[in-house]
Amino acid sequence: MIDLALLTTLARWLAGKFDNQAQSFAQPAWFVHLHLWHRPLPVAINGNIALFAEQASVASKNPPYRQRILELQPISSGEIRVQYWAFKEPQKFQGAGENPEMLVGLTVDALDDLPGCTLTAKWEQNRFIAQPKEGDLCYFQYLNQTRQVILGFEALEGQFKSFDRGVDPETGKGLWGALMGPYEFEKQQSYEIKT
Repeated sequence: MIDLALLTTLARWLAGKFDNQAQSFAQPAWFVHLHLWHRPLPVAINGNIALFAEQASVASKNPPYRQRILELQPISSGEIRVQYWAFKEPQKFQGAGENPEMLVGLTVDALDDLPGCTLTAKWEQNRFIAQPKEGDLCYFQYLNQTRQVILGFEALEGQFKSFDRGVDPETGKGLWGALMGPYEFEKQQSYEIKT
């Protein structure tokens, strides 16, 4: 049996603007100060709640990056599939974290499916723990090169921990992201989820 209340809880906990200021100030050698947005999309993806994700470095004035979509698919009691989608032209949506009007009119035609870029989120001890299935490999194209990312997160009310880390697809060596543990974000602003 599917628990829609649980799915709505995950969506509400994810929806917001986050910041890891405390962590970045405590461990500046390992954690860059970031803003992270999870903006609810104005339209469903495959009939499911979906969120636009984007992050930006606070210290550098570089544009936001890692634009993607998280589609929340109910699969069973206590479990939710999180399917990631990429943008065919991510630069068109760069900055939509702060400017959600850029997402109006977004359709699935603007997205690329990312096979293997899927997590199963389980409700455990008052939090959601999202991990890939054994053997799933997540690849995407960036600057005409194939990249691999190992995905994962924990979501609590008011907190989000990202375990995402990029690895060299040939050697498995960590390249970026949560190499020394998760990025620990605190929610600064909540966004409304329409169910």
